[in-house]
Amino acid sequence: MTKAEVVNEIAKTTGVNKEVVLNTVEAFMESVKGSLAKGENVYLRGFGSFIVKKRAEKTARNISKNTTITIPEHNIPAFKPSKEFMGQVK
Repeated sequence: MTKAEVVNEIAKTTGVNKEVVLNTVEAFMESVKGSLAKGENVYLRGFGSFIVKKRAEKTARNISKNTTITIPEHNIPAFKPSKEFMGQVK
């Protein structure tokens, strides 16, 4: 499902104008991205959590040059669904 399909579905379900729904969805995504960029997790009860995971430093290989490189410790965004959400998907 694309963002446009999500906007159409919400607009059809709620009866709100598509432009308003699109702006709301965009604002939600920017808010989540901003919070994760600051290192803050976002918890949505009954849906799930957008969290920041820390990846440890590791050694990797560049096969084409046959060299070893060190990948530094870094953070990545992740989503962890709630138990209710997981139950609905199963």
